[in-house]
Amino acid sequence: MPPFILISPATRGLSLALIRHYLRTTSLPVFGTYRPRPPNSEHQRTPESVREHILGPLSGTHPDLDPSRLHLLPLDFTSEESIASAADALARALPQDAQSYIRVAFFLAGVLHPERQPGDLVLKDVAETFQLNVIAHLLLIKHFSRFLPPASSANKQEGPSESALAKWVHVSARVGSISDNALGGWYSYRASKAALNQVIRTFDLHLQAKKLPAISVGVHPGTVKTDLSKAFWSSVKPGKLFEPAYAAEKLAEVVKALGQTQRGKVWDWKGEEVKA
Repeated sequence: MPPFILISPATRGLSLALIRHYLRTTSLPVFGTYRPRPPNSEHQRTPESVREHILGPLSGTHPDLDPSRLHLLPLDFTSEESIASAADALARALPQDAQSYIRVAFFLAGVLHPERQPGDLVLKDVAETFQLNVIAHLLLIKHFSRFLPPASSANKQEGPSESALAKWVHVSARVGSISDNALGGWYSYRASKAALNQVIRTFDLHLQAKKLPAISVGVHPGTVKTDLSKAFWSSVKPGKLFEPAYAAEKLAEVVKALGQTQRGKVWDWKGEEVKA
């Protein structure tokens, strides 16, 4: 199996658009994670239903797409056991007699509770925000970073070429920037994204110390027309509310162009740095 792409999760909004983008525009195997039991649902998702959900719209527009390239992993971001189990399932799915490593990995776990003032803070919501926006990302690093290419795969004399660098990508947000915070509000969301940005930087320093041919970065997709931002669609400036497919395409372009000098930072959908 050649290098592969990992999208986690891969079933809604921007994440769904990203996995479809890589299925359409590459020939690589693509792994996607899904939550076995969606929130507020009594029904379990099956791999077959998730597969149809992802591939269905592509069957008419891309009839030559090989559906066997899509591999699905059940994963619940609130459970370390589930995250570890998904990583083990990925290991079993990869060939044992050949090296196969991440080329691009996107991690999109997140939730938004828009507290406008201190009185809006609810402990349960704050805990959920940090669980999904920070802790889940830390655990994904813990259990999935073993699939990054080893130092031995880089050229010992010159280091890895820019094109060979694996891209480890966390979806963050501009509101995680402390220096750019001029409006206030959104306490737990801002704080959790600032924490995530620190995680991104810290993990990238680890990759450098281990001399792995990979970089860790964050990306800000802008305001995407998804359930997470639905309450704020009416307040977004004209031309600044993006369809998921457009946002996915722009992020993929930005990530593809990132190299050694851009590592450990957060980049927006235009390829401009988001200041800390």
